[in-house]
Amino acid sequence: MEKIRIIIADDMEEIRNHLAEEIATLSGDIEIVGVVGTGREAAMLTEELLPDVVLMDIQMETRTAGISAIAKIQELFPGVKCIALTVHEDEEFIFRAYLAGAADYIIKMNPVEKIVKSIHDVIDNKLLVRPEVARKLIDGYQQVQENQIRLKETFQVMLLINTTEYEILKMIYGGLTYRNIAELRFVQETTIRSQVNHILKKFGKKRMKDVVRQLRELKIFDD
Repeated sequence: MEKIRIIIADDMEEIRNHLAEEIATLSGDIEIVGVVGTGREAAMLTEELLPDVVLMDIQMETRTAGISAIAKIQELFPGVKCIALTVHEDEEFIFRAYLAGAADYIIKMNPVEKIVKSIHDVIDNKLLVRPEVARKLIDGYQQVQENQIRLKETFQVMLLINTTEYEILKMIYGGLTYRNIAELRFVQETTIRSQVNHILKKFGKKRMKDVVRQLRELKIFDD
């Protein structure tokens, strides 16, 4: 049975040497064919040796050097499996690593047994996340982040809205016209328009339909 040939890329010499020694000790079917300290070196050595797996630290000569190296390796040598090594679970880096073509990610400080298992799993295609799947995941993640920011901003504005403005806002949200609202509140339509202007200023908008769209997207008044 042929051994699984791997390259380890990490900018900290003690870490890459420790991983190399521990992996070699724990698994007799894995051969360490090279250790490097930069993403650039990892891509060059991969081209030279064509390993089965590359353990790639994400942050080396730059914060995303490992991600760039993974993307280059996957473009030129799609048969080489890349496992991203991270210091902690940073969702943005993990998503970007998957988008670049990483087959898995591992927290560096995890027991080496987990790293060995990941190597075997990616060789058996058990953990492969294709870039198109990663794109959907990262788009969804970014959408959630954007919604959270807008929700926070909207909440801060809603704290400034008084009771009368809140009731008017809810009526407009429900589809009532200014005339309808004026009749229901027994006031002049000009009074409603004046209160609407106050609402617009608080939201930083020029048109009420933009305020309603923002509230509808966040389901502020939905049951």
